[in-house]
Amino acid sequence: MFDIAEQALSIRIARSVEAIQRSFLDNLFYVMGRTLEDASPVDHYTALAYTIRDRLLARFVSSTERYQQSNARTVAYLSAEFLLGPHLGNNILNLDVWGNTRAHTREALQNLGLDLDTILESELEPGLGNGGLGRLAACYMDSLATLEIPAIGYGIRYEYGIFDQEIRDGWQFEIADAWLRNGNPWELPNRQIRYPVKMDGKIEHYVDGSNQAQSRWIPATIIYGLAYDTPILGYGVTNANLLRLWKSEAREPFDLLAFSHGDYQGAVSDKVVAENISKVLYPNDEPELGKELRLRQQYFFVTCSLQDMIQMTLRDEGKITDFADKFVAQLNDTHPAIAIPELMRLLVDEHGMDWESAWNITRQTFAYTNHTLLPEALETWSLPLFQRILPRHLEIIYAINARFMEEMRWHFPDDNERLARISLIDETGEKRVRMANLACVGSFAINGVAALHSDLLKQTVLKDFYKVWPEKFSNKTNGVTPRRFIGLANLPLAALIDSGIGTGWLRDMEQLCQLEPCANDASFRLRWRQVKRTAKARLSDYIRRTTGVAVDPDSLFDIQAKRIHEYKRQHLNVLHIISLYQQLKLHPNMELPPRTFIFSGKAAPSYRMAKLIIKLINSVAEVINRDPQINGRIKVVFVPNMNVKLGQRLYPAADLSEQISTAGMEASGTGNMKFAMNGALTIGTLDGANVEIREEVGEENFFLFGLGVEAVQALYANGYRSREVVEHTPALREALYLLASGLFSHGDKELFAPFLDNLWNHDPYLICADFASYAACQEEVGRQFKDPEHWTRMSILNVARIGKFSSDRAIREYCEDIWKTSPISITQKNHRT
Repeated sequence: MFDIAEQALSIRIARSVEAIQRSFLDNLFYVMGRTLEDASPVDHYTALAYTIRDRLLARFVSSTERYQQSNARTVAYLSAEFLLGPHLGNNILNLDVWGNTRAHTREALQNLGLDLDTILESELEPGLGNGGLGRLAACYMDSLATLEIPAIGYGIRYEYGIFDQEIRDGWQFEIADAWLRNGNPWELPNRQIRYPVKMDGKIEHYVDGSNQAQSRWIPATIIYGLAYDTPILGYGVTNANLLRLWKSEAREPFDLLAFSHGDYQGAVSDKVVAENISKVLYPNDEPELGKELRLRQQYFFVTCSLQDMIQMTLRDEGKITDFADKFVAQLNDTHPAIAIPELMRLLVDEHGMDWESAWNITRQTFAYTNHTLLPEALETWSLPLFQRILPRHLEIIYAINARFMEEMRWHFPDDNERLARISLIDETGEKRVRMANLACVGSFAINGVAALHSDLLKQTVLKDFYKVWPEKFSNKTNGVTPRRFIGLANLPLAALIDSGIGTGWLRDMEQLCQLEPCANDASFRLRWRQVKRTAKARLSDYIRRTTGVAVDPDSLFDIQAKRIHEYKRQHLNVLHIISLYQQLKLHPNMELPPRTFIFSGKAAPSYRMAKLIIKLINSVAEVINRDPQINGRIKVVFVPNMNVKLGQRLYPAADLSEQISTAGMEASGTGNMKFAMNGALTIGTLDGANVEIREEVGEENFFLFGLGVEAVQALYANGYRSREVVEHTPALREALYLLASGLFSHGDKELFAPFLDNLWNHDPYLICADFASYAACQEEVGRQFKDPEHWTRMSILNVARIGKFSSDRAIREYCEDIWKTSPISITQKNHRT
């Protein structure tokens, strides 16, 4: 019987052309209920997804069993976002241990008259993240599996992810991201794993049998979290880790008694209220109800995750006291910081542990990654709101704070200002709970995400905690996975690199350094340019199909693709374009390499200035692209709906990567890494990871401009007056006058008035201060682009020296310095037939 089961499994996960073709047709018929003749593109995608999923599930089951047997310490990565990107292509790539799955899949489909690339395009992307934070979490899950580290990613299965963006009359419009409308073949609903989530209500105080004061939480609301599991494959190994996302549901989804009495809405009201918790990623938190929903979301996924971790500890170790030996939990920013009082509540209230023992376990469990230097971005919660939703947790936070402040008074006996800053409760106005302070106090390790960022943390927003616990602090510069962002996104470049240095670099990006001699090989440089030209032609075709704008793939592709925010300074780029347009109008014969300025990114729905910047980009594009005098010498295009899928088109096609944030405001950035590893040169400030990228690739291969952090701080301290700067910068002044004239707004001089007023009278992100330096640097970019051999050499050297910025390197550092975890190898039978 066992032999029959083994034989059936072998057939199901075999990867020959014939086996894949047979599995595809079986899934199309038996799962989708379709024949090849009547199947839709969605049916083709789903059948192929199940075909690939069959082959990865064997690894997933083997990994789960092996991890459980080993009792290895497991990394629990707690993140409100996981911006995974499309699964199908990535799983085909990562399955390819023997180097033939992708080719065999393509051939199997061709035999059926189907095209793999067309099927890949039909996949809906799960938009379960807003940008860099969620994409970093996805890269780290990929690297954890690749490095064979036992890990579980915990988050929320949002029914609607980050909105789809449409551009209408130049303005951003948000459309619900119904990414589940065709189902999700990659997830495994696990109804056996379901945990209660208590909220609201009151606290009862009593004295127990040992004459100890105790608290009992009487919740007014109880919903449940249901686990949805997604296997995350490693590359070049047989390990597959677990991403477990929680969906909220009512304890009883239907009230039959209410329905019987004619209360049809009341019969399902509990279901609607409960399911709202995991309904949408990041609801608008300007209204109080939006803030409330975000707090409920954060607590919901944290308590489900911790209950799950406790259950696994009891299953594998037998004792709750072994929790910190079984798990180390990484807090990806402050969103999961409520985990600290929640673990205390579970240990003390649910498992009867004394306070000191519970606190020791808690502080040995959590490590905290900070992702921001902006004080206003450090999450806080209104005390009345927090008390209403999580009354027991507020009690626990008060108890943690009382003990912490008592300890700090010993360190700083006469420094009341410092004590007020480090308290977990902000009492300077409306009382608020400070989540970053809570994360610092309750974690054994604190890290920044770039060398500059980590240094600035110690000097600014977390300086008081660094003074107390310098040993907690370290830097872990971000990284991105080369599997998705080269191996999948840029197959021609991957093949060219393979031809030059072999295939090992996808698992060890430091091997890219072997490309350096190729920069001096004229034939290799020619092939490099051909690869770039192919990527630019592919993007040009996409831009024409989606926006109607025809762009020249032989022009310099200057790309700024990232979340729209004033500190990221898309408007600095636009003002330079306006200035360049003026120069071309005044001097039609000026020498200028043809250039295409490409923007992409989403603005938060409630962020008015960011949405105005999108309108400005599109308005400037409309005028310049239609001007016959310009005749295509410069073009401007905004490509809507930035996501991972679009990024996989943009990163390979860029000649120039815009990383132009105000120095000291970007924690790290990861787009800068994705562009650079695809051969784009960077124009940027000394901000975030730009500093380290410049150090690695060489200052001669990086276009640097703008004020550094110290100069920025000095300018703020000395009283920055942007109007004076504008008056002494003629090109900027004329660009602002032209914008104010109504040329780019069909004569409406009020449309961009808020934008202009901000620059003339405030300019908090130093657009005006950096404009002249940026314009001069862009002029140097144009000069160097005119020498294609020189430009190609710089491009190759950028890739050859970018190895540090692999997420594999970052995860190794976390494992060695913070998590103290070791790899567990998985063995699986080699089913080749």
